[in-house]
Amino acid sequence: MEKVELNKVLRNFYQNKRVFLTGHTGFKGAWLLCWLTQLGCNVKGYSLEPESDISLFNIVKDRLVFENVIADIRDKSVLQKEIIDFKPDIILHLAAQALVRRSYEIPSETFEVNAIGTANLLEAVNKLDKKCTVVIVTTDKVYENKEIDYHYKEEDVLGGYDPYSASKAATEIVVSSFRNSFFNPAKYSEHQKTVLSARAGNVIGGGDWSIDRIVPDIIRALQNKHSIEVRNPGAVRPWQHVLEPLSGYLTMAMQAYLDYNTVSKAYNFGPHANDHLPVKLLVETAIQCWGTGEWKDTSSSNNVHEAGLLKLDITKAINELSWHPKLNSAEAIEWTINWYKQNNSFDYTIQQINNYQSK
Repeated sequence: MEKVELNKVLRNFYQNKRVFLTGHTGFKGAWLLCWLTQLGCNVKGYSLEPESDISLFNIVKDRLVFENVIADIRDKSVLQKEIIDFKPDIILHLAAQALVRRSYEIPSETFEVNAIGTANLLEAVNKLDKKCTVVIVTTDKVYENKEIDYHYKEEDVLGGYDPYSASKAATEIVVSSFRNSFFNPAKYSEHQKTVLSARAGNVIGGGDWSIDRIVPDIIRALQNKHSIEVRNPGAVRPWQHVLEPLSGYLTMAMQAYLDYNTVSKAYNFGPHANDHLPVKLLVETAIQCWGTGEWKDTSSSNNVHEAGLLKLDITKAINELSWHPKLNSAEAIEWTINWYKQNNSFDYTIQQINNYQSK
């Protein structure tokens, strides 16, 4: 399917669809909220308040029309009521504790939010008496990472060294259990639910102000004219602009809603095989785009464990969804840095969404 045709199909499909979006106050969630409203969806967002006043959600929320529910994914009764009352066609589940280093500080809460929160959502879906497609967003880190030069496929063994990665692998097991027990494809005519998981690579883009993420750390250092502290300069990651996996979530949800037989249980979304970059090159490219700056290596044996090498195989998404990355890693970094240079971030956010769709 050609890109122009796909954009037209997305708009035609999502116009007036009822979309329940969890995690809409987060970095990826706020971008997706903008995109969904641009497509003409009726959106209900369900999430905690942003952790900081400096957030993309706070920039865009007053310029968008949507239902805004501030609540905890762990509050099963509230979550169930909001889903049942809204009667969604599509559910996009992004709410999560999404930081590796924070998971070392709050390990049990990380498991509770990510695994049990997902179980709460799927239990509510089981009580929903209508057709619905659910996309559960996990991570590229769900695989048992052997730190070898290998592109992980959706069928590979799940694992997780750190609490974040393990909690997301546990989430995948939760999804599999609910799919088999309550939403079995063999009985689709009875329940009319399709549940899939999306595993995205390391996402970058404007509007991310999280602590202990590389791009926000870069921007804070550059803005304050400080040297950028880099913990793992040699670590290789599947970097991608935030709009890449979001386009994947939208595509897989659409295709599953139209014909559940044409989709797989899970999809990887990341860069092409030859476009995985070390952290050092990401930082140097960001400095070049900014126009000034420097970095220093702060790696230490005392740092908590973070994967040194991680690559994804995106063949299945390309072949089954006709999805492919539109931006290479250099373009993704340039789009990201350019966002932080803008004064009117809402308008530029919408401009980048439109530019991405037109590529």
